[in-house]
Amino acid sequence: MKRTMRNSIAVAAAVFAIVGGAAFSAPDKYTLKSPGGVAFADFKGYEDWAVVSSARTDEVLKVIVANPTMIKAYKAGVPKNGQHFPEGSKIVKLQWKPKKSTDAPFVVDVPDVFTQAFVMEKDSKRFPKTGGWGYALFNYDAPSDTFVADAAPADCGQACHVKVKTKDYIFHPYQKR
Repeated sequence: MKRTMRNSIAVAAAVFAIVGGAAFSAPDKYTLKSPGGVAFADFKGYEDWAVVSSARTDEVLKVIVANPTMIKAYKAGVPKNGQHFPEGSKIVKLQWKPKKSTDAPFVVDVPDVFTQAFVMEKDSKRFPKTGGWGYALFNYDAPSDTFVADAAPADCGQACHVKVKTKDYIFHPYQKR
């Protein structure tokens, strides 16, 4: 009887540890969805997408990447040729806090702590009120190594991007290389 009781307790403890651990583990970033309906899962693989451009503000270093659909459109001349990006185009602005390199023999800022992934996807049926683009901001918390969908409507989102409506709402041109 004691042995059966010990085995039952051990099994219960193991189940509790597994279930309890799952309850407290960080959510997979690809399960996140923004308040505006943009799912992080729609951008799976963004880590390997081609670079469109880079930018620097006083606060962050940015690298802008796009999916193959959008890169193909850029190479065909969009938006300079007056055309719009095709449905399914996706672009991600990755943002880091900068730091001065201690390795380089010259002054250069390099990425330090990753902070955000600002995403846009072209889907005119889902996002007809915002020029066909859906916007979302996923904030990264380095200590917990997790992403969280920002409750705000995505950084500046449509409000900022309307300034570049003639460029199909995209600020960054595809850079020569």
